Amino acid sequence: MAAAGNERRCVRAAVAVLLLVAASVPTAAAAEDGFITWDDLSIPGAAAVAAPRGVSDGAAGGRGGVKARARARHDLETIVVSQDGTGHSRTVQGAVDMVPAGNPRRVKILVRPGVYREKVTVPITKPFVSLIGMGTGRTVITWNARAADIDPSGHQVGTFYSASVAIEADYFCASHITFENSAPAAPPGAVGQQAVALRLSGDKTMLYRCKILGTQDTLFDNIGRHYLYNCDIQGSIDFIFGNARSLYQGCTLHAVATGYGAIAASQRSSPAEDSGFSFVGCRLTGSGTLYLGRAWGRYARVVYSYCDLSGIVLPQGWSDWGDRSRTKTVQFGEYSCTGPGASTRQRVPWSRALTYEEARPFLGRSFINGERWLRL
Repeated sequence: MAAAGNERRCVRAAVAVLLLVAASVPTAAAAEDGFITWDDLSIPGAAAVAAPRGVSDGAAGGRGGVKARARARHDLETIVVSQDGTGHSRTVQGAVDMVPAGNPRRVKILVRPGVYREKVTVPITKPFVSLIGMGTGRTVITWNARAADIDPSGHQVGTFYSASVAIEADYFCASHITFENSAPAAPPGAVGQQAVALRLSGDKTMLYRCKILGTQDTLFDNIGRHYLYNCDIQGSIDFIFGNARSLYQGCTLHAVATGYGAIAASQRSSPAEDSGFSFVGCRLTGSGTLYLGRAWGRYARVVYSYCDLSGIVLPQGWSDWGDRSRTKTVQFGEYSCTGPGASTRQRVPWSRALTYEEARPFLGRSFINGERWLRL
């Protein structure tokens, strides 16, 4: 997890840049009236269609010239990625690059089976992109950057830019694909070993049946409203962290900690920030000894409801990040959880065993204003 000090300031600076860019990008007419639907997450009928001649970025030459190839790219509603050259692109980033800036309609990128060793960014200028794999065991995007790595300019990469896949655009969705950071696991407390598999920095994002694999800082749930449904997320230390407002429903949270670890670290730093993480009907498995959450931000907000918690949960449940003043302002709660780790008898006194009425705002898609952008 990004620690206090310089690393935290760098993360906030990067987020500020994203917000400035977002303010300068013209708002496109929303595809399907601005809703993500099940069709947006499904494998398109064009899955078996080879790339037209002259369109594949792996082809030499091609017919029709530069203008014809440009028109073909802009007309595509389905872009096929295949490492053998039979699709429109051999790489995932190559397919993203084919989506026009300011794109006003849904574009599906179908990623055929393979291990794609590359960093991928969906920039803020390319909304309405679907990234669809052929199964989490068959389609994998992986890289191995760590925060302490040195980039070509001689500077440290930092947590923010260590992500194997970075999503900065709105209305992004993904299904049946694995996002991985394959950097070796580091011991707790090691400096600069944050290794993000997926960073979500856009608004109105949905992931369905995806795997997100890493160790320290696996999923940077940065900013925006996000819905993760039936996903598997693996990590050890703060493996879900950030300042987004996200609902995790029916997900498996798998710990690979060898000692102490934590699941969620909410960065919410003000009562005015409408952010936080809600876990509903999720299952905790794995190894180590874990906190349910840590107070990265002074007003951190994390709630678990109807979750199956294994015995790897520490009896006290929650951490104040070494700052006792945060115990007065955090919002850490549990409602109707089960399993050997669900007992609240030894929980820290500043966490809450919630009533139904207290838990209700966190239980459904209304927590992320889903009625405004999800049609499922």
